[in-house]
Amino acid sequence: MSCATDNNSRPKSMSRAREWTTEVENLFRFQQAGYRDELEYIQVKQGALIDKWPDTGYVKKLQRRDNTFYYYSKRRECQDCDVHKVKVYMYK
Repeated sequence: MSCATDNNSRPKSMSRAREWTTEVENLFRFQQAGYRDELEYIQVKQGALIDKWPDTGYVKKLQRRDNTFYYYSKRRECQDCDVHKVKVYMYK
């Protein structure tokens, strides 16, 4: 995932994903729940743990900003037609 130096980091740049990877899959899940990435989720939820599927490493459950939950499958959910919609943020 994108590297960050501290918890208050802001992204320096953004690009779009070009092909599917496990990183893109997890970014897709965070962005579907309304967050940029794992770093923003931890900042907003103040250190909340992120449930991941042990065999795949994909995000299992996320809490949205309105406190409802998204539950995700063990399988890939980001289809090829959605890959270009995923934003990949770069940090300093």
